[in-house]
Amino acid sequence: MNVKVLLFSLLPITANAQGFAGLGTAAEGFSVPQPGYAFAFPADHGAHHDYRIEWWYLTANLQGPDGTDYGLQWTLFRSALAPEAGSGWGTPQLWMGHAAVTTPDNHYVSERLGRGGIGQAGVTADPFSAWIDDWELSGDWTNMQMAASGADFAYDMNLTAQGPLVFHGDAGFSVKSAEGQASYYYSQPYFDIAGVLTLPQGDVPVTGQAWLDREWSSQPLGANQTGWDWFSLSFDDGAKLMGFRLQQTDGDHYTSATWIAKDGQATPFADGAFQAVPLTTNDHGVPVRWQVTLPAYGVDATVSAVNNHAWMATSVPYWEGPVRVTGSHNGRGYLEMTGYE
Repeated sequence: MNVKVLLFSLLPITANAQGFAGLGTAAEGFSVPQPGYAFAFPADHGAHHDYRIEWWYLTANLQGPDGTDYGLQWTLFRSALAPEAGSGWGTPQLWMGHAAVTTPDNHYVSERLGRGGIGQAGVTADPFSAWIDDWELSGDWTNMQMAASGADFAYDMNLTAQGPLVFHGDAGFSVKSAEGQASYYYSQPYFDIAGVLTLPQGDVPVTGQAWLDREWSSQPLGANQTGWDWFSLSFDDGAKLMGFRLQQTDGDHYTSATWIAKDGQATPFADGAFQAVPLTTNDHGVPVRWQVTLPAYGVDATVSAVNNHAWMATSVPYWEGPVRVTGSHNGRGYLEMTGYE
């Protein structure tokens, strides 16, 4: 969302940290998102060191020549110990990368950890480049290149944007709780993507569509929020839907959504308009089939995982994988779920 699985595994969080992965802890000394922010590009594609947490998060639905479905993830997270860039080994900026490839039968995952200030990881805005070690996402946000690798997979991809940036919430100010915690959040959900997956069985040329999320904040969750379920769905008629459900200790949920028309026009929905109800869980108790509704646009659809076992066994574990949509709307997308470990 993405409010994504973040870098607090790298920080000295105590057992009493509030919110999922400490994301509900107070943001003393850091900037906090406010309504009315004037986005400026290309600067806002880059890092915001005065905010505590930030990410560049891409997911893609792909197909091979024989029609096999694949999912792909590339993510770079930034987390700060102090609200400054710093330099060398003294920088307070910590970085974590996640890369994954999902097939109908397997889920390949790799993680990288890095320190900013020594060239190992970072982001530049102009020209745009996000990297950790030899993983990189770069380009002008119209034409991009992306690469990553793990012990048993690799990929090298080209991306071309076919639509505009989309801003979630109130012109990019995305509220996450009844108490008002928020982030700045925008997406590029219109990438065509093509390239080569390298898997244990060999190279596979693939094509498909990708969705890139940008988000930053300092305290995006409430203290009582224990995880989330995030959906990015692309329908066959050209419309798209981003929706998330934040879990709370009282058993209730906070929701938010953005309906994206075929021409890129975004309509935000506040808490309660979007609903996601689990229908089926896998053998580890993680929901892998959902009923998703947004009555304002007639959405009443079933969202089902391509691979039920797309578990990210990373420093902060979560489920992330491609999904298929059937019902009132048909299509494909991605699902991320945290708080189920």
